[in-house]
Amino acid sequence: MAPKDPKQVAAAASSGGGGGFFASIASSLSNFGTAMSKSVNGLMGYEGLEVINPEGGTEDAEEEAKKGRWKEEDRDSYWKMMQKYVGSDITSMVTLPVIIFEPMTMLQRMAELMEYSHLLDMADKTEDPYMRLVYASSFFISVYYAYQRTWKPFNPILGETYEMANHGGISFIAEQVSHHPPMSAGHAENEHFTYDLTSKLKTKFLGNSVDVYPLGRTRVTLKRDGVVLDLVPPPTKVSNLIFGRTWIDSQGEMILTNLTTGDKVVLNFEPCGWFGAGRYEVDGYVYNSADEPKILMTGKWNEAMNYQVCDSEGDPLPGTELKEVWRIADVPKKDKFQYTYFAHKINSFDTAPSKLLASDSRLRPDRMALEKGDLSTSGYEKSSLEERQRAEKRNREAKGHKFTPRWFDLTDEVTPTPWGELEVYQYNGKYSEHRAAIDSSECIEEPDSRPEFNPWQYDNLVAE
Repeated sequence: MAPKDPKQVAAAASSGGGGGFFASIASSLSNFGTAMSKSVNGLMGYEGLEVINPEGGTEDAEEEAKKGRWKEEDRDSYWKMMQKYVGSDITSMVTLPVIIFEPMTMLQRMAELMEYSHLLDMADKTEDPYMRLVYASSFFISVYYAYQRTWKPFNPILGETYEMANHGGISFIAEQVSHHPPMSAGHAENEHFTYDLTSKLKTKFLGNSVDVYPLGRTRVTLKRDGVVLDLVPPPTKVSNLIFGRTWIDSQGEMILTNLTTGDKVVLNFEPCGWFGAGRYEVDGYVYNSADEPKILMTGKWNEAMNYQVCDSEGDPLPGTELKEVWRIADVPKKDKFQYTYFAHKINSFDTAPSKLLASDSRLRPDRMALEKGDLSTSGYEKSSLEERQRAEKRNREAKGHKFTPRWFDLTDEVTPTPWGELEVYQYNGKYSEHRAAIDSSECIEEPDSRPEFNPWQYDNLVAE
């Protein structure tokens, strides 16, 4: 018999509705369908414009379409310009204004996953193979709170990096390893685990929304037993890109597999239903290698995750109770960019190691200007960086050279994903040697002696 709905099982087993548990009313409402979606035909002459209200349609679509952060003239101009891209992958095709950006890059977004890295420490420490997957999957769930931000991060310049230290004993390095297509690679390590990521996004532009497919590979190695975990995350949909209030939702399955034992956890991200029902909800089971359920999991990715030991039918075992494994930390109130306290740390130099690489994202002049609220300077600096990147490409191609990442090597491995094949980059260990050399040197770093942003492999570039 197939396992039951963990959400309903947990609700039946729990005496209360608090602590991030799913309410039965939300469960029933989520079955009525997806969030209210209306085609706003005739609005300002734009036929076929689809606006989705996540709160469930208390306002008509035309009123919702008038909301959002775009100025009316910019909104109309971009809507007309973007029509030719409908159905296309727009990952690196379109230049966007800084008004919709946040002062952070995609490399820094990769580092945000490390906020709750203690969950991976716990996964390494436990001797229970199924709790190992409870901890590890909760770690991967935790970043979705940050991913709901509707501001766009800056695309990294080729060769740009991001370093992080002073958090959980972790050494973290990420690098932009390809420009076309845009690809990033990351590596994190402490005494309990190593984390390796090759990241490549694939998109499909739908007019006023875009589907985002995480065409990447994520591997975690737990050091005590050498266990290797492999992640397949769900896709994401960004609605109301131009008209209406932008919002983000993930739906579908997240699968985390123990490649060493064959155990796995399958968690279902519920789609947003009528009146917001089902939004944020996640539920599923930890299975052994014989596909028998061992632990049920349920919660909300913007609040908390819970677990309970179950029988082969998916029912809670007598004498057990639903326990919380992770809860979102306190967040700033009314933060302009919806940042967590950890996101602010990522942007600060408090998490930077000594003698920061000149290619680090923190040093980008467009990012720093936007952080200060200077949109004009940020837009100018962003354009300047993009022009210089094109100039370096011309210079490199004229010399017959090929860009070579510094901290990651392209392997011969091509791995399949649900959304296409992916070339895999591998951490080459040189960053660890680099940091060790710095840490062992007697050079004293001057206070506030930060280099200018410089990801370039060629000097004296002139944008033409």
